[in-house]
Amino acid sequence: MYTFSSKLKTFSFILMIVGILGIGYGFLTAPKDIQEVEKILAASAHGEHHAAAAEGHEAAPAHEAEAAPAKATHEATPAAVAVNAKEKDLDTMHVDTLSVAVAPAAESHEAPAVAHKAHKAEVHDEHAEHQAHLEHVLHQLQNKPWAALYVACIFFMFISLGVLAFYAIQQVAQAGWSPVLFRVMQGITAYLPVGSVIFFIFLILCGLHFNHLFIWLDPKVVAEDELIRNKSGYLNFPFWIIRAAVFLIGWNLYRYYSRKNCLAQDEANDDLYYKKNFKLSAVFLVFFIVTESIMSWDWIMSIDPHWFSTLFGWYVFMSFFVSAVTTICLVTLYLKSKGYLEHVNTSHIHDLAKFMFGFSVFWTYLWFSQFMLIWYANIPEEVTYFITRIEHYNLPFFGAVVMNFVFPILILVNTDFKRITWVLVMAGTVILFGHYIDFFNMIMPSSVGDQWFIGISEISSVLFFLGLFILVVFTALTKVPLLPKRNPFIEESKHFHY
Repeated sequence: MYTFSSKLKTFSFILMIVGILGIGYGFLTAPKDIQEVEKILAASAHGEHHAAAAEGHEAAPAHEAEAAPAKATHEATPAAVAVNAKEKDLDTMHVDTLSVAVAPAAESHEAPAVAHKAHKAEVHDEHAEHQAHLEHVLHQLQNKPWAALYVACIFFMFISLGVLAFYAIQQVAQAGWSPVLFRVMQGITAYLPVGSVIFFIFLILCGLHFNHLFIWLDPKVVAEDELIRNKSGYLNFPFWIIRAAVFLIGWNLYRYYSRKNCLAQDEANDDLYYKKNFKLSAVFLVFFIVTESIMSWDWIMSIDPHWFSTLFGWYVFMSFFVSAVTTICLVTLYLKSKGYLEHVNTSHIHDLAKFMFGFSVFWTYLWFSQFMLIWYANIPEEVTYFITRIEHYNLPFFGAVVMNFVFPILILVNTDFKRITWVLVMAGTVILFGHYIDFFNMIMPSSVGDQWFIGISEISSVLFFLGLFILVVFTALTKVPLLPKRNPFIEESKHFHY
């Protein structure tokens, strides 16, 4: 029986406490009104102005800098004043009004009045547009802590879901190498019920308009947007939340009964419970492959309801599936280092590493296929998705490819490296971080636009869910023996060598 280390348990609580504090800080510091947004944008513009001025000063010859001190001083003052958009509007109004006032008297008597009315309408439109922009930025900045929490929440829940799918595949395939790892997989899937409850509550809060992550939940947006209005038969809160409940309940029911049958098999005199699990797993995989595609549309793609991709369900699946296999490998290596899982040998580890390598390559194939086809077709409704990410998320967008493809290829292509613990821990850590960034890229651009950075909210959300994940998984591992004794393939698994 596994004993949960007190140090690891304490570490998980520390992660959760630090995470909660950081999440709270992120919500408290989010702007509350348009005035705060104006101050943030003004400070940002002021900082950019100073940075540009510093670069220009360094680039300019020394004699030019000395020759025009008065000019530099004269230009600095209006640049600082120009930060305030309202003052811009007033200056424009003043100049244009003067222009109208000095119009030649030869023109018609009504021309100045007409021009003045047209100008007032133009100024009013500009002001309304400016206010709309500020309100949009306000929603983006208010979304930031919510989106950070959402990315971490869905990422860790999907890891446990991916492990559940991998476990079901092993059952249906009647794999002989993996039964010694079944308890590890069941321990990781123990997080699924906890993660599902938190995630479902999050979706309800979205429906109650605590945030603006899903814009199609806003009746005003639906009324003004014809494309979203045409999708309202599918994208509406009651149908959406019912689908979510069906998906989460279905996954958790399979997790509960498959574990129950596996434990009952240990005490049985025949293979009845194993056969039950075989049939149950086959049904689950059909249910999973359908619900996984739909939930990827519901929970990720609908954040940007104007965009769609027929490959998206597979892409999301492979991202969390390779993360799931990597997590199995890392947890197994940890347990091995503590003297548990005596029947797990380097051949089992090697097979897990092969899956990590193979699924990383397949993820890259799906990434490139989706990107290339959409970019080449250049359809505005589709290509905007990638333009936004390349322009505003250049580093995380291409960085994910490096971490999820280039790095695994360079490290795990070597057969010997697939058996070395420290190499796998390093590769696994990079892969998990890379796929967190992948989910970050899927969710953040559509919810916060260019108002992003990986700060306290993002780091704290990851720390909280990582701590919760460790606590739940390793507590579950203490509940039952780590070896399923009566599995029909257990002896083959014990003596598996490659």
